[in-house]
Amino acid sequence: MLSWAVTFFIIAIIAGLLGFTGIAGAAVGIAKILFFVFLIMFVIFLFAGRRRPPA
Repeated sequence: MLSWAVTFFIIAIIAGLLGFTGIAGAAVGIAKILFFVFLIMFVIFLFAGRRRPPA
């Protein structure tokens, strides 16, 4: 999912350089959403994956 966010970010940069503001804005919006979804999933899996040491 992080790769999708990076892909849309690169598309946004290229579109912004070429002057396609509508496409760049849409790509940035998608990249932001995917980045935050990835970040939330990372935190959830980080805490869910912890195991207690055997007593």
